[in-house]
Amino acid sequence: MQHVMIGHQASYAAEHDVPRGNLSDLYPRWLGARELLLHHRDPYSAEITREIQEGYYGRAINPTRPYDPTDWQGFAYPVYVSFVLAPTITLPFATVQAVFRWLLIALTAASVPLWFRILRWRTSMGTVASGVILVLGSFQAIQGVKLQQLSLLVSGLIAFTALLLTEGNFLAAGVLLAIATIKPQLALPLAAWLLLWALSDWKSRKNYVWGFAGAVAALVLGGELVLPGWIGRFWHALIEYRRYNNGAESSLELIFGPTAGKLLTVAVVVGLAIICWRCRHVSTDAPQFRWMFALLMATTVVIVPKEAPYNQVLLVPSILLILEQAGLLWRRGVAARLSLTIAGFIVIWPWLASLAIVIASPFCSPSVLLRLWTLPLYTTLAIPLAVFAVTTMTFRQLSLRQGAVGSHG
Repeated sequence: MQHVMIGHQASYAAEHDVPRGNLSDLYPRWLGARELLLHHRDPYSAEITREIQEGYYGRAINPTRPYDPTDWQGFAYPVYVSFVLAPTITLPFATVQAVFRWLLIALTAASVPLWFRILRWRTSMGTVASGVILVLGSFQAIQGVKLQQLSLLVSGLIAFTALLLTEGNFLAAGVLLAIATIKPQLALPLAAWLLLWALSDWKSRKNYVWGFAGAVAALVLGGELVLPGWIGRFWHALIEYRRYNNGAESSLELIFGPTAGKLLTVAVVVGLAIICWRCRHVSTDAPQFRWMFALLMATTVVIVPKEAPYNQVLLVPSILLILEQAGLLWRRGVAARLSLTIAGFIVIWPWLASLAIVIASPFCSPSVLLRLWTLPLYTTLAIPLAVFAVTTMTFRQLSLRQGAVGSHG
């Protein structure tokens, strides 16, 4: 990342006069929050967008320049993200950037043992430590840290939400998941399932609804107080975001094409809805409740309307579930073994390719080395689909086995 990929980007930028500023995904949100809360300016306005570009890219982008970026980097988040960033708005951005980077590293590292605990995979400390190292050393996590991407913050909040739910602290879990809706596309599938789950046993689960609904209401109404009519502005910003990001296609659309991808997305959502309905009564002690987090996270990454590697950090619980149950799947026959092998190769390819580049670097000229920057990314687009497919297979086998054990009992 540091010497090959960023080296290639810097070289390309210098050759084609591509602007490069702080390139922090946190900056548009931070600047918008600062201007809103300190100076009462509309963060969705064209003026703020231009100021964001001047910091993010180093200058405002120009559509007439052939090599200028097409991503306008506007404030395309719910306005209440400003409340999350409020403690930082009086600090220099360089300080905020450094602190946030370490916060994301700590959250991402902490989420791995949390998912081991949530899934109740009792294993050695060495295995857990290896998991932490591999996740932090993945391209997805490194990209998220480099960009200071809020997806890593949301991923950590979801992990803590899952832990609180499995330990019976429903009210706090609801509040945390409400905060995670600062990236609604990542949090809403899980929130929808948990709402159905809570309503299915209102008496014992109502605290989750009060926590989530109360926190969301406070965030939305608080946003209305600081920026009246913000929902309409946010909706317009989303439309503009999809326009300058060429529709912001999901991994299914990118792999199978727009039409087939959308049809597959509908099929995946319908299938997930059926599973959620069937599992709506499970208690937090039931294995299916824990497995649902892995399935929902894998589904979210597949259907989210923007394929971005840093979102794949949400696949951690799915990958852990697959690894824990790999022996069960392996015994299911040739098809299951082939699926595991292919998915495993797709997932570990970035590490193998990066290692190969590192080993080859002393023997390659800088120009040759920089041309290898895409090598670790060859399977990036396929990773969500591969993990989703095997997670679905694992969930089905575990559910069948659980049902058989329950019937036998």
